[in-house]
Amino acid sequence: MSDRPILITGSTGQLGTALVTCAAAAGLQYVASDRSVLNFDKPDTVESHFFRTKPSLVLNAAAWTDVNAAERNIEAAYRANRNGPAILAALCARAMIPLIHISTDYVFDGTKGIPYVETDAVAPLGVYGASKEAGERAVLQSDARAIVIRTAWLFSAGHRNFARTMIQAARSAPQLSIVADQRGTPTAAIDLASAVLHIVDILRRRGWRDSDRGIFHVANRGDATWHEFAKQIFNVAEAHGEVRPKLLPITSADWPTPAQRPADSRLDCTKLRQHFGIDLPNWRDATRRVITEMLTAREGQVSP
Repeated sequence: MSDRPILITGSTGQLGTALVTCAAAAGLQYVASDRSVLNFDKPDTVESHFFRTKPSLVLNAAAWTDVNAAERNIEAAYRANRNGPAILAALCARAMIPLIHISTDYVFDGTKGIPYVETDAVAPLGVYGASKEAGERAVLQSDARAIVIRTAWLFSAGHRNFARTMIQAARSAPQLSIVADQRGTPTAAIDLASAVLHIVDILRRRGWRDSDRGIFHVANRGDATWHEFAKQIFNVAEAHGEVRPKLLPITSADWPTPAQRPADSRLDCTKLRQHFGIDLPNWRDATRRVITEMLTAREGQVSP
């Protein structure tokens, strides 16, 4: 595997950017590919770019991630989240190389009441979750050496996400209404990327094993509601001179959205720890690091 590059799809997205950062820091050979060269809406570009790249492993971070917009763009969401991954899986199967495909906690309906394990039944509530679940099935029903990673509530210093939205909103509003009846695990994109590259390193050092194939939950430790996440964001941001607004807890019914969200999508990451020996930091620590990076970069200017 080591003499050919890793192919990173969706390289300009939130996770893709973090994967590129971690791959570069590790001194790995990689090809960073965005929609200009590998576009799931144009299937021929996927195959041509794959054969041109001749990768040793594929990290698929390309996806339709706009949860609300997916409700009115069903076909496009399925092209990105099911059809594209299916093409990649078939190519990886033919080349006999691993595919690490990123999925989401939104494949669950949030009614279990305790953290979800990989074998729990899926029951997505909206188009986004359903299209991602279809992508999981397409990848795992292929003959590829496939690892599907489910993660949750991604945030980072450099892309649009809940953390950046909160800080921007607080600069013009003294009070923010935040949903307090949805629970999950805020996960730093850089921590997820580091875990993925750790898996890649293991596969490179010891080779592929049949037991590697399947689904793994990967998220920062601990859990929070969106309201609790916002409180931690401002705990850190206030220390960097940002205004702390009043945070008003509200229910999901108070903040209706086109797509329904799972009420409790916590992920149990025990399998990841037992199989690969990986344990991500607590989400509060991750928030501290990411918000600090966000507010100290470029003199604290948080762009839209």
